[in-house]
Amino acid sequence: MTIDQASTSVFPKHPGLGYPSVDRARGVRLYTTDGRTILDACSGGAMAAGLGHGVGDIVDAAAASVGGILYYYAHHFTNQPQEKLAERLTGLAPEMTRVRFQSGGAEANETALRLARQYHVDRGESGRWLVISAAQSYHGATMATLALSGRAGLQAPFGPYMAGHLHIPPCTERFDPTGEAALDALDEALERAGPENVAAFFCETVSALSLPGYSPPDRFWEGLAERRERHGFLICLDEVVVGLGRTGRWFAYEDLPITPDIVTLGKTLGAGYTPLSATMCRAPVYDALAGGSQEFDLGHTWDGAPLSCAVGLAVIDYIDRRGLVERVAGRGPALRDELESAVSGCEMVGRVRGRGFLLGVEYVDPRDGTSILPSSAGLADMVDSHALDSGLLVRSTPADSNRWAGDQTLLAPAFTSTDEELSEMIERFAQVVGEVERIVKDRLPNGAAK
Repeated sequence: MTIDQASTSVFPKHPGLGYPSVDRARGVRLYTTDGRTILDACSGGAMAAGLGHGVGDIVDAAAASVGGILYYYAHHFTNQPQEKLAERLTGLAPEMTRVRFQSGGAEANETALRLARQYHVDRGESGRWLVISAAQSYHGATMATLALSGRAGLQAPFGPYMAGHLHIPPCTERFDPTGEAALDALDEALERAGPENVAAFFCETVSALSLPGYSPPDRFWEGLAERRERHGFLICLDEVVVGLGRTGRWFAYEDLPITPDIVTLGKTLGAGYTPLSATMCRAPVYDALAGGSQEFDLGHTWDGAPLSCAVGLAVIDYIDRRGLVERVAGRGPALRDELESAVSGCEMVGRVRGRGFLLGVEYVDPRDGTSILPSSAGLADMVDSHALDSGLLVRSTPADSNRWAGDQTLLAPAFTSTDEELSEMIERFAQVVGEVERIVKDRLPNGAAK
């Protein structure tokens, strides 16, 4: 059955829409109460269920934890699951020496912001608070994390609550393939802010919904590291979506020519079985606080909870034992090629990107093959709704008013997806894009959306 606003007490995201009710799930299949089966090509829709649905090992770990310590507040105590999970993460990321656990990605990113701020305060540079970040980005839905994005469509109507951070355009293939223009923009932002007032540069290592599968070229990262050394700000990398295997590495920053100061994780860490995220930092960041104020006064109710951390340990063990990072690394390049081939006949497809099991399709106006479609075309919503009608779950995002990217679709299958399931996802998606393209072309006969 479909749940609409007349038949629910839930406050939905879109009050005017009806929502299918999912009854159960197994692997990469969702089953609705009205008998439909949906192929999950987006790890639960929020890129979180990276191991698929119904993994017994994870469920057993959660059940065992519930039978022990149910809850305590991290302000007063620690516990063995938290200690072991922190040790496991720092073992996988030896550049990082401390871990703080939270419930979700936005909390992890807000913790990173506060950590960067307090690092400078404890070192006697209290004037540093501004953040420079990539404009075409997404870091969470809290007021603090929304301010990190330069996408006006995300921030409206909450602009009055946003901090006055600075943003630079993305160095994409469309505008800045070398990264030099982005570095120039970074220099301008530093000059405008005064480098002595800048606390951090914040960005996604590999972008998810904002620019699926995109990462700046090495020249940008190298230039960013040079400016960190010169001006003293921190580099914070958001790996909420891509951390723990999605790009074929335990951490996506392993492929970069820099070492970040702070890294955030989420999504796959709890794998959809529990709310869990983490903020990791290098020793100099922690040492500044430990030798300064000796306090980091930030706490959320479920930080470091034994149940969540026990699940996180089971998730990492499962990924490691099954060789899933290696699986994603080995299968990812061919998967991207298969997706590109499947949609190659669509004039509406501009670019196909891919990093491991994070794939992105960026759309263009089919009339010229390069322009961004007008927002009135409603392309992103059309792709998602047609996909769902075809029994396929994907995530699309519309072009923002800044026009740095067109409408896009993200595919983020579970690491456990079989080759047959991956092929089925791509085949269905290509059919959806072909259907939507025919509709879009029909609506744009005279050079303007109807």
